[in-house]
Amino acid sequence: MNKTIVKYPYLTEDVEIYERENGHKIVLAHKEGELVNVSTWVKTGSINEDDSNNGISHFLEHLMFKGTHKHKAGYFDRTLEAKGAIVNAATWKDYTFYYVTLPKGKDCCDLNLAIELHADMMLDPVLPEEEIGAPFDLNNPEVSEKRERHVVIEEIRMRKDQNWTKVYNACNFNMYKKHPYKRDVIGTPEIISQVTRERIMDYYKTFYTPENMTTIIVGDFDKEKILEKVEKEFDFKGRKNAPKRINEIDTPADHTIVVENKGISNTSYLMIGFLGPKANQLKENIELDIISIILGESTSSRLYQNLIEKQKEPIFNMANAEHYQFKDGNNFFVQTNFKPEKRDIAIKLVKKEIQNLLSSRITEDELEKAKKKIKSRFAYSAETVSEIGETIGYYMTVCEDLKLIENYLTDVEDITVDDLENTIRKYLSIDNAVISILEPED
Repeated sequence: MNKTIVKYPYLTEDVEIYERENGHKIVLAHKEGELVNVSTWVKTGSINEDDSNNGISHFLEHLMFKGTHKHKAGYFDRTLEAKGAIVNAATWKDYTFYYVTLPKGKDCCDLNLAIELHADMMLDPVLPEEEIGAPFDLNNPEVSEKRERHVVIEEIRMRKDQNWTKVYNACNFNMYKKHPYKRDVIGTPEIISQVTRERIMDYYKTFYTPENMTTIIVGDFDKEKILEKVEKEFDFKGRKNAPKRINEIDTPADHTIVVENKGISNTSYLMIGFLGPKANQLKENIELDIISIILGESTSSRLYQNLIEKQKEPIFNMANAEHYQFKDGNNFFVQTNFKPEKRDIAIKLVKKEIQNLLSSRITEDELEKAKKKIKSRFAYSAETVSEIGETIGYYMTVCEDLKLIENYLTDVEDITVDDLENTIRKYLSIDNAVISILEPED
């Protein structure tokens, strides 16, 4: 195995990364205390989907808990939760990850049990037909079999009724021409109602491969023994790696795109989206995080102060900014909720705030406050085994380089107002934005 050492800020010992001959990576991180975190991050999500199987990554995540050849459905959760464990999983555009956080037990007996069950679930899911539920016609109201297929469809329908989801999906879809990021991770009822077990299993075999998996153990344990345990339990039995897939990365639109929709609502919604740098372009990512804080986070932000606090008459109910980070390029969003009759002035004011990032220069005071918040968050992310596991998983899977974390605090400190302005010019021009608006139906 190849071994790499990473000096992880705020941890008392270096993080150790082991890459096995088959490509499976094992990361061991030391954190004092009785709690441990076991997780595996898989490099697949909606980035590997198309129009015919959109949502299959999320559906598979649900089905991974439905038993293996060794253990029936429910055994994994029931056994570990009896030990005080928190068990869960999540799917996003670049990844799907599964984790267990629990007390390690005497001589790490419960940690060892968690590794055994976790590895079994990751490597040998049965995906039983009786748990999936038979494919069915969405137009048939008499379907009585309520299995996981129906659970996921109900989850999709609940999300579809959320106005912010409608606004985001319309904005996100129009920010891309070809890239799989344009699709909603959760999928559609039409696909989930019809996708077969065979196709789900084919997807699992294609993407749940050694090179695509990173297993992370965080806690206080004998690293040599736990490394040996993870190696033993994660026996891929010669499983082949996934074919290399490179997606064409979309460039920002060459003009402002406006998308308008109607919904059941008493207020109007606005989201302005921009394409950003790749997640591994760390310095620019930190700069966009800082800009997001200055522009639209908390009651001291520019958006809140200028659009809500200082307006002579109420127009906006809320206004903020967010920065989402992805392997093939990030998203920066400005979003507001406003009175429908104030539509034109609301849109004009939001555009002005984005343009004012350059015309009303960011001050040194704004920059320093944002830096403190960024550094505070980073320190907090090293406080618990769960947060450490998620941070490592993100850097290993989305950035594909945990070494980046060594320079994080230095990169934050080195950022200047000039750096921020260069990044604003590069990524946040309203001429390259997608504007998504949702208004009341009547």
